[in-house]
Amino acid sequence: MEPLTHFLTGAVLARAGFNRKSALATATMTLAAEAPDLDVLASFKGPVFGFAHHRGFTHSFVGLVLTSAVVVGLVYLIWLARGRKTNIPNLPPRWGLLFLFAYIAGLSHILLDFTNNYGVRPFWPFWEKWYSWDIVSIIEPTLYVLLIAPLVLPALFSRGKPLPHGRKAAILALIAVASLYAVRDHEHRQAVDALSRMHFNFAAPDRVSAYPYFWNVFRWYAVAETKDFYATSDFDVDTGKLDLKELRFFHKRADTAAILAAKRSYAGRVYLDWAQYPLVTETVSGEDSVVHFRDLRYNFPAMRGVSTLSCTVELDGNLRVVGEKFGAREQKPPLD
Repeated sequence: MEPLTHFLTGAVLARAGFNRKSALATATMTLAAEAPDLDVLASFKGPVFGFAHHRGFTHSFVGLVLTSAVVVGLVYLIWLARGRKTNIPNLPPRWGLLFLFAYIAGLSHILLDFTNNYGVRPFWPFWEKWYSWDIVSIIEPTLYVLLIAPLVLPALFSRGKPLPHGRKAAILALIAVASLYAVRDHEHRQAVDALSRMHFNFAAPDRVSAYPYFWNVFRWYAVAETKDFYATSDFDVDTGKLDLKELRFFHKRADTAAILAAKRSYAGRVYLDWAQYPLVTETVSGEDSVVHFRDLRYNFPAMRGVSTLSCTVELDGNLRVVGEKFGAREQKPPLD
């Protein structure tokens, strides 16, 4: 999910009762809920390197130990800089509890990222498999409403009351979020079940997936794979029908020598490990070849022709990697 949802989730979790156990709980959990995205710092070494390390170590159960410690350490330094003062004088900070709270908030980050179609690797380094639930979009406006309300409304109606406040509103908000996920999961299962029973160009699919739109809760983006091709379109869970106007077929081609070399490159290995429906194609320019990697789960009709989450590997006539890009950004120098 994008950062705002993570920050809001951490704040609401704290308001659900954790802020009654220790001072600085709200600040700690708000920061810790977004802290796993510190892995974006890896992009300073280039876009391919950044992609390889995104949602890796910091998004794992083991990595959360380090990110939680970093957050608590930062909060401790701020507490010292403020003269050891807090907003609740009678409630001292309990640093052991704050570390536990930070870890819980970090788990909320992994859970939220798991719900969208990019995925997470929570069992790193023991198991680097990607997992995704595919039930909500990376941007989910409904979550804004559900998470902002319990933070704003109690403050408007609690003037003169001692802090902390808003526990009931926060708990209700978390229940509402869980209910939203339950509804989206039901719709997702309906979509996948209906797609699995369809035929695409007279062929039964080997596997199917459905990915959500954030602006239409009934519309899903469908991807199906057969032995010979991929098919993509939009699917309306309310009518149970594909949008035939948006139906596209992508035939599988035999790998060329350049494609095989690109798949063995660092960028190729990382991309294929992450992609669910990889489409790999080659463009020849003189003696050089450019191999394009893209994942059809991001080939939404509104995004066709856009290089979102795509990768390219350029090879010379001897099949040596001479250039790498992730999206439009170039990795300098190439990692292979």
